[in-house]
Amino acid sequence: MNKKEVLEIRKQFTPANCAITRICGCYVDHEKNKKMESKEAFLSLPEEEAFKYFDIFKKTLSGTMGRNMLNMEFPLDAEMPGGTQEFLMKLRNSKLEDDILLEEFYDKVIESYIYEENYYVVLIHAMYDIPGKSSDDIEMFDASDNVYEYLLCSICPVSLSKPGLCYNAEDNRIQDRIRDWIVDMPDKGFIFPAFTDRNMDIHGVLYYTKKSEDLQEELIDHVLGARMPMSADTQKETFQMLIEDTLGEDGDYVTVRNIHETLNELIEEHKEEPEPLALDKTDVKKIFEKSGVPSEKMETFEQTFEETAGEKASLLAANITETRKFNIETPDVVIKVNPERMDLVETRMIDGRQCLVIAVDDHIEVNGVNVRTMKAPGSIQVVNEEEEE
Repeated sequence: MNKKEVLEIRKQFTPANCAITRICGCYVDHEKNKKMESKEAFLSLPEEEAFKYFDIFKKTLSGTMGRNMLNMEFPLDAEMPGGTQEFLMKLRNSKLEDDILLEEFYDKVIESYIYEENYYVVLIHAMYDIPGKSSDDIEMFDASDNVYEYLLCSICPVSLSKPGLCYNAEDNRIQDRIRDWIVDMPDKGFIFPAFTDRNMDIHGVLYYTKKSEDLQEELIDHVLGARMPMSADTQKETFQMLIEDTLGEDGDYVTVRNIHETLNELIEEHKEEPEPLALDKTDVKKIFEKSGVPSEKMETFEQTFEETAGEKASLLAANITETRKFNIETPDVVIKVNPERMDLVETRMIDGRQCLVIAVDDHIEVNGVNVRTMKAPGSIQVVNEEEEE
């Protein structure tokens, strides 16, 4: 799924477009006990309650592709009889009306989801009439040939509201507020089948994680059984290792800066594309060569890439570079530079020492105070007479 296809499904979570047929839920306490289960037609919910669920479902399809939303495919064994994909197909085809399948699904989540507090598992079944599109990309709602039938699951932490005082309108007084258990926005979730090329893709699933570094491999493996991609944080660490292993001890500031500049240029060129920019071994090699990595260092690049990332690995450009900041760090100093103005920082030898030189205007800001970089000509310096002696 790409961001356009995700947005198309998100648009269904409104009263006017709602395609949800049924909603089921299971409230689980910190000891993994099922405290409450619910099953009902979604359209029977009170309007205010439905709106709050819409917010949860939209959040489950939000964030950055490749970081918070991850496309995953099922391996062949998952699609065989008794596999996880077959189970999800049965659950979807039941339209969430089979209690035995629902209980099995909840048990799978409870067994594998790592969370030490209370949480709420929400599962919906929906049927979206996919409108046709004209050659100029305009939707034609009277030209729908296919129906996208899917499940969407959201796993939401449930936390106790903070203690405090409140106003009691009936008694006209301030009193201690009753603490409630609040359902928060989802931490994990998925939509199955995937909605690929504006059609149902039973071989794929879109997984959501609030924190890119916390994918929860056991949950993915046990509930979905899909191939887990490299996390955004792992991709970034892998790319950093690839730079260090390729350059070795000869890695210099200018070359590394050039690599990130080249990456940012590529991201800018592809920013209107619905698919995130993915880089394979050949793409990364071209970036390194364009950025001035010495030819002798590139002789073993392919072997280095395969050892570090894997032969068929693909890295998303947005995951391996920063488009909004460029940090230069020493043990005692951190310099944050606008990526578009990396040219303001250069390296020089001054008095026999390696130095970073930053070009600045006449004034700079120190802890919010505008100051001059140099003392004004003719300024008087007061010297303590005792110190002078």
